[in-house]
Amino acid sequence: MTHALRALLTSITLLGIAPGALVAQAGPEAPDASITVLTTALYTDQANVREASDSTKSGLGTEVLRQRLEEQVAAQLRPFTVTDSLATSSEALELTGRVPCDVKVACALMVARQQDARWVVMTKVSKTSNLIWVLSAQLIRVENGQIVLDDSTELKGDPDVMIRVGMRIFADRVVRTVRDGGVANNFPS
Repeated sequence: MTHALRALLTSITLLGIAPGALVAQAGPEAPDASITVLTTALYTDQANVREASDSTKSGLGTEVLRQRLEEQVAAQLRPFTVTDSLATSSEALELTGRVPCDVKVACALMVARQQDARWVVMTKVSKTSNLIWVLSAQLIRVENGQIVLDDSTELKGDPDVMIRVGMRIFADRVVRTVRDGGVANNFPS
């Protein structure tokens, strides 16, 4: 063992991290590790102008995310379920104070556990103006509640086009991260 490697292992041990823990977190996830995807939430309360067409953006986000995950996941035989966050269990709704489950981590974890999922995805599109929307998206490891991906992306331009692009990019990141055992990597491999 080289001096540099011994020093690194000593430093890791002094920080309270078992040397094997660094290797154990990386690696492929089991092919049957399922992903629960909650419906995309919509927030327009802070928008300077609200329009009737705004209400379609949540459904668009859910549809694009589901479609992209199906495309990416099919080759890996990784099952996932899309859960309507408005129709979750009464126990989950009690946890959130009767608020839909779509952006509450504790509620999302409860729903994912009820479905025996290893991962849960939450997304939200927020309108700030006619030209600017924000996509917020998280990938959460159900086992310990760790938020592995926590993205916030400003979408400028035609919201339908930008929501499609933003959701596809996030779905690709979800599949890569789950495939790599929860290690976030922004670069395709």
